[in-house]
Amino acid sequence: MSRVLLVLVTLAATAGAVVAYGDPEQIARASDQVSQMLRRRNVQPEPPVQIARGNAGEFALHAKINGVKAPMVIDTGATSVVLTWETAKAIGLPLEMLEYNVDVETASGHTKAARLTLDRLAVGHLVEKSVPALVVPRGQMKTNLLGMSFLDRLESWGVQADKLMLNGYPDVTGSIKPSRRHRRDRADIN
Repeated sequence: MSRVLLVLVTLAATAGAVVAYGDPEQIARASDQVSQMLRRRNVQPEPPVQIARGNAGEFALHAKINGVKAPMVIDTGATSVVLTWETAKAIGLPLEMLEYNVDVETASGHTKAARLTLDRLAVGHLVEKSVPALVVPRGQMKTNLLGMSFLDRLESWGVQADKLMLNGYPDVTGSIKPSRRHRRDRADIN
């Protein structure tokens, strides 16, 4: 919602400046641009990413982290995305530079984790950049957690009929979206 509000405020400020300037041609061009952007905004939003509940009650999926496919489990109790050491190594993260100085509680007990930022984290067609994450030492966890540092960036998420629905913000920039075929290829959800 805040992204939409920012675009509308920017458009209003631009239109106001043009009107104050008083050039009829610039006023007409600004009016056309505002109309085009508002029409683009009325485009149907992307469908939600749906993740079926697993047999054990979990919501498991395959995400792409910096372009590399990785299994994850949704964990709304985790304040951050948390990666296993093994996944971090497979992704090519600089493990030798990490400093394990963050106290965390896992299903296995207390451990230390290292902070880092993921360049890109994609779940289906939802893509977030510069996502804060943690990496735990080798052998401390068996699965990666998709925590709130990713989920908080979404417009909404919730469970409906044993499916977790993830909704991203609509694209109001007017940028060209990939074709449906390309989006299907990118969807890596189980």
